[in-house]
Amino acid sequence: CPTPADLRPANGTRVCAQLYADNSPYYDQCCAGDVLVVPPGSDMPYMPRGWSARASSLVVGTKCELTVWSRKAKEGKSRRFGA
Repeated sequence: CPTPADLRPANGTRVCAQLYADNSPYYDQCCAGDVLVVPPGSDMPYMPRGWSARASSLVVGTKCELTVWSRKAKEGKSRRFGA
């Protein structure tokens, strides 16, 4: 997986978090498959099409926090992730 400080695409814009579709019990094979990029300041009460219950790994960038909810529209239990 990339380190939190590595979350910058080629054009240099900042990325707050990346969610990955594939996971593995082997650390060197985690953070694979499709990637959902979360820009700073994003507010998404619903997961994008095709991502519901699909994210298995995530990396949160430095100076960012990602809050996720167990149900749609920011309902249910929440959990915060940081770098």
